[in-house]
This record gives sequence, C-alpha cells and structure tokens, in this order.
Amino acid sequence: MLQLRLFLVALQFYSRLPVTGRLAQWMDYDPAHLAPATRYFPVVGLVVASLTAIVYAGFGLMLPHPVALLLAMAAGLMLTGAFHEDGLADYCDAMGGYHERARLLEIMHDSRIGTYGAAGLVMMLVGRFQTLAAIDPSWIGVLLVSSATMSRGCSVAIMITLPYARQDGAAIAKPIAQNLSLEDAAVAIALAIAPVALAALWTGEISVFAAAAVCSIAMTAWMRRRIRLRLGGYTGDCLGAVQQLAELAFLIGALAVLAAGIESGALEAPAADNIE
Repeated sequence: MLQLRLFLVALQFYSRLPVTGRLAQWMDYDPAHLAPATRYFPVVGLVVASLTAIVYAGFGLMLPHPVALLLAMAAGLMLTGAFHEDGLADYCDAMGGYHERARLLEIMHDSRIGTYGAAGLVMMLVGRFQTLAAIDPSWIGVLLVSSATMSRGCSVAIMITLPYARQDGAAIAKPIAQNLSLEDAAVAIALAIAPVALAALWTGEISVFAAAAVCSIAMTAWMRRRIRLRLGGYTGDCLGAVQQLAELAFLIGALAVLAAGIESGALEAPAADNIE
C-alpha cells in the first residue's frame, strides 16, 4: 500500500491529474514522500503519454494526422501543466547568455520568459510536432509512451549523478534532491527502460528503439556536461530541460531509423497481427 501512496504522490507532483477527495485523504501527503515517490516518475510519464495517445487515436478517427497530433500535444500540455516545458524555457533563458553562476540561478528563478526561453520553447514544440508528423500514425502511440518514460529516466540520471545547485530552502526540487536514494533512482531508471524494451520486442524493430535510446542518452550526457560546467549542479529547471531534449532526441532517433527503413523497404510499421 505504501508503494501505491508513493505513486499517487508522484502523480500529484509531476502532473495535473487530480488526486483529491477521499483518495487524497487516503494518500496522506507527506513532503518526506517526495523523494521515494520519484521512483514512479517514469510511470507518471507512461500514464500521461498513454492518455495523450488515446486523445490522438480518438481525433485520428475523424481528422488528418497532423491535426490529431496537434490536439494530442495540447492535451499532453494540459495533463502536465507544461511542467517540463516551463523548466526548458527557464533553462534556455539562463544558459542562452554568458553569465556567472549566481546570475544563471537568478535568471532561472525568474518566472518571466525571455527571448532565449521563448525561442527554445517554440523550437521544442515545433520540433516535436514535426518529428511526430513525419512518423507513420501506427507508430505514434508506442513512441509517445516509450519516449515519455525514457526521457524521465534521463532526468533521474541527472539527479543521482550531479549535486543540487541551489541553497534556497524554498526550492521545489530541494527535498527530492536531498533525499533521493540510489535504490529509488535505480527503480526509476528500470521503470523508464522497461517500456522501451517491451516496445522493441512488441514491434520486433529493435533497431528503432535502440537508436532512439542511444540518441536520448547521448543528449542527456551532453546536457549533464553543460550543466556541470556552468552550474556545478542541477536545478528543477535543468531537469525539465533534460526531459524535453531527451524526449525529442528519442523521437528523432526513431524517425531516422524508420525513414531509412521505409526508403530501403527494410522496415515497416507494426503489423496488425502483432497488435492482436
């Protein structure tokens, strides 16, 4: 029962999905649960992405592929409250210029969005849309789910391999950073990888998901180095940026292999009998 409570804490913290009423009373929220609940961060991504995929599938029955994608992305933003996108925008505002560490942290703390943040956010949303729009509709659901879990696992990898950068006691990520254990991080990363491995086995296209995972990991490694050199540690905004960029890298990696396969005839979309 404790694990279910931790999952509900993660769902409440990392998404806008309601945990209210008697369920909230039963959950009995405690700030001390935030760190261990992070083990279910990728599962929250799976839930959000699955709902987004359902929205896409529903609108896809009536509307063209790009329009259904646009509406699904809007639903995804509503389900998370643009939590990670907000982090990306703040990260871009800070890291876009050349400032000292203290000034970078100050800019990230500012809720206003600047030129770098606006540009980064627009590029991210357009990049995600264009990448998904270029992928065969039969692949959308499985790629939404696998990219969502993998990218959240990448954020956890940053949390466990870098120190927390802020000393501000009111920082939202501080209690998680201070108390996240290796065991919780390992569980989170395992839960992040599992859907990717299952998707590879289900579709039979291991190369697609292997390439996607490698791109996601490479992006995370580059981001980690940049964060370490300029900040000496991560902030909550850095985690949002890592999640967003790792997700986009995953989708681009998958598209690259799918596009090459479609052109050569070596790869096809998942067969209907696989779904059954």
